[in-house]
Amino acid sequence: MTLLDKDGVRLTVDDAIATVTLANAAKRNAQSPAMWRALAEAGSLLPGNVRIAVLRGEGKSFSAGLDRQAFTPEGFDGEPSFIDLARGTDEALDATIAEYQEAFTWWRRTDLVSIAAVQGHAIGAGFQLALACDLRVVAPDVQFAMRETSLGLVPDLTGTHPLVGLVGYARALEICATGRFVHAEEAERIGLANLVVPGDQLDATVADLAAALTAAPRDAVIETKALLAGAAGRTYEEQRRAERAAQARRLRDLAGVGE
Repeated sequence: MTLLDKDGVRLTVDDAIATVTLANAAKRNAQSPAMWRALAEAGSLLPGNVRIAVLRGEGKSFSAGLDRQAFTPEGFDGEPSFIDLARGTDEALDATIAEYQEAFTWWRRTDLVSIAAVQGHAIGAGFQLALACDLRVVAPDVQFAMRETSLGLVPDLTGTHPLVGLVGYARALEICATGRFVHAEEAERIGLANLVVPGDQLDATVADLAAALTAAPRDAVIETKALLAGAAGRTYEEQRRAERAAQARRLRDLAGVGE
């Protein structure tokens, strides 16, 4: 069932699995504010029974990053240009960037697991969109790169937090500050990629992973994801308490005992 198809974003839902496809292969799925709004809308349209959100890109590239039109003086039709944004108030600039970020935030919701299927270029905003997901399955030709710093900017689409969490501060700084490519072998070795599979097996592998993730009871997966996602911000003793509280909820639920 197709729930959304506009501005280079298509959302389809098959039972508990939602697939969001970047569908502008002619432009290597380059991103724009319109695409970001469509991605945010896709997140708001997910039915309550969805447990897995798969993110994929049509064509040879997952996403080559921000559409180059963004760097022209006129920017996108009907959108404020970067120059317009820079000339606005601090409050307006902050609100606009926050709106853009909404396309990248919902993938980490605790009530679902998100998987990015990544092939070819995943550059800048494309890299950050892949990082927005919980898991990444990549093809051998994947090319991750964070080019914002090279352009005099910073990664501002929520990618810095998961990048540091996956590869550590020093390596994240080196990747961002140099803007270099991270290829499949390194991506798997340093934790950016969960799996590397042949390109023609990418969609099938993601489908198998999605099926495996839905095999466990939903509430147990939700509780486990919340425990793991919050672990870095807790002390050891705080994590122990969080584990005990989560397990108590699970035991009571399984036993049919109310709080």
